[in-house]
Amino acid sequence: RERYTIIHVWKMYRRLAPRNTTISFHREDERLGVKATYPSLDHSAQDSVMTLRDASFSMRAAQLFNRMPKRVRQCTTIDNLKVVLGDFLATIPDYPPVK
Repeated sequence: RERYTIIHVWKMYRRLAPRNTTISFHREDERLGVKATYPSLDHSAQDSVMTLRDASFSMRAAQLFNRMPKRVRQCTTIDNLKVVLGDFLATIPDYPPVK
């Protein structure tokens, strides 16, 4: 699921998919590359509102996109993105939690 979320946010950044969320993009600097941002929420909001916001697609998708290395975020084609993202995700161990 996370893989497809990252691909969708990349498509929104490259304007290959509609930007129908509150996610916006900006370049921080050459070293960090492009980052996804989302509107801030007043910290005095109710806990239920904060929980809904934290679980929203916009929030989770932007966080996932920002956690990707620069080489993933700066890909220029979808095929290149899939290869680079797959290579990166292959380095992350995927073991189920054991009790």
